[in-house]
Amino acid sequence: MPQDQETAMDRPPPEGSGVRGSNQSGMRAHNEKLVLTLLRQHGALAKSDIARITGLSAQTVSVIMRALESDGLLQRGEPIRGRIGQPSVPMSLAAEGAYFLGLKIGRRSVDLTLIDFLGQEVTARRRTYRYPTPDAVMGFMAEALPAVLASLPASKRARVGGLGVAMPFQLWSWVQFVGAPQAEMDAWRHRDIQAELAALSGMPVYVQNDATAACGAELVFGTGDRPKDFLYFYFAYFIGGGLVLNGQLFTGRTGNAAGVGPMPVPGPDGQMRRLLTVASMSSLAERMREAGEPSDHLWESPDHWQVSQPILSDWLDSAAAGLASATLSAAALVEMDTVMIDGWMPQPIRAEIVRRTSEALHRLDLAGIDPPLIREGTIGPQARSLGAAAIPLSQRYLIDQNAASREG
Repeated sequence: MPQDQETAMDRPPPEGSGVRGSNQSGMRAHNEKLVLTLLRQHGALAKSDIARITGLSAQTVSVIMRALESDGLLQRGEPIRGRIGQPSVPMSLAAEGAYFLGLKIGRRSVDLTLIDFLGQEVTARRRTYRYPTPDAVMGFMAEALPAVLASLPASKRARVGGLGVAMPFQLWSWVQFVGAPQAEMDAWRHRDIQAELAALSGMPVYVQNDATAACGAELVFGTGDRPKDFLYFYFAYFIGGGLVLNGQLFTGRTGNAAGVGPMPVPGPDGQMRRLLTVASMSSLAERMREAGEPSDHLWESPDHWQVSQPILSDWLDSAAAGLASATLSAAALVEMDTVMIDGWMPQPIRAEIVRRTSEALHRLDLAGIDPPLIREGTIGPQARSLGAAAIPLSQRYLIDQNAASREG
């Protein structure tokens, strides 16, 4: 498709949005997003199903579907026969209809991921470091971006719809925990990384808090039941979080809502301390170093941790107790039916954290509280990278997703 050809989603969206469609022609871009959102949530649907769910007329749905199919965003399934009238043709998202880049900037690693329209990883590049600096990130991107884009045929590169960035805000803070020189980390105060990445990539760039982006990945790409209200914890170097209310990612005034790390929780000695000091991978690494166990491998791969059982079990108990206390505080303020826990860790360890957190929560005084269900997230270690790529996808093709992201 030529780059100067207008696609259905390049038309400017109207102000405001809702959950149902409108048959007015001025709402066409909104209705296209609505259809794409439904197909992402429910899978393949026939035009009659979409008309029934949205309240749009059959004619309006036909026009929308033809436009989206023409743009390469939808594909036809096999006709369903055996019913009265014409056979219905299910339509679904086309994997090759659009592509998105996700850059995760972490305290120990940086990842660049390319996904297709279904959220499937096409290719990825990764680099670890002792601490993040703007120069390190931009140097990585200068090498990784051309290689990642080269994985697509030249004819499909025009379908890359933007770059999302998932990164901790105020990276110059907490240097005492990271072990980085304050002067080098202070460079983040003065560099406009969003503008630099936009100039390097030549595409729209969106920035979001890394744990919020991971929560967004669960919202957009998660499998199974999607609760309408849930609190999300993500284990990385520091623990972070996200909040979904009424099915929408809540980012807050500065984009840092549900930054759970600073939440006060009781420590093993009964003294109040921040959640990040008891329920982060950095606290596990510190315990390992104190015991003479190497910990650098924790940042290399999420699949195979080599931790002695006593240290791991003690950390799991400490993390679970902190998560349970934070969950109780959050549930007292905002009613929610679910808490999800995910992170850069092996799945069996994630399952054990969920089990211990649930047990710890039910040992607390829950009078007047309807305790939420504690369950595992469904995305896994790559949630931040996928969440970063989900930001431009959501901005262009979904209803009300990641509305607080900033475009550069």
